[in-house]
Amino acid sequence: MSVVVAVKPSARKRNAKVGRLVFEDGPRHSFESRAAAERWAADLSTGDGHVWVASAHPRDGDDVDCYLVSRATNAKLEAAYDKRRRRLRGDAGGEQESLGGES
Repeated sequence: MSVVVAVKPSARKRNAKVGRLVFEDGPRHSFESRAAAERWAADLSTGDGHVWVASAHPRDGDDVDCYLVSRATNAKLEAAYDKRRRRLRGDAGGEQESLGGES
């Protein structure tokens, strides 16, 4: 049994190794099993953005079994948004304090 995995743009954007792999070898890769594809994704995630293998929807028009995907986010921007949201809600943890201990 062969498992065909297509790389989604989110994985290329989040993980530099994936982007290089697509550039050098193309966006589709075949593996002997789903487990082998998942090991490949885990190896790609080491030291870079997290990627994983997700099953393709049965009605998906592409001729693939799975996709290599990631959540393309900017954690620093999300953290800033969360801090601002807490401050607007009035949570005490949103206030800044001086290093000297006195406000």
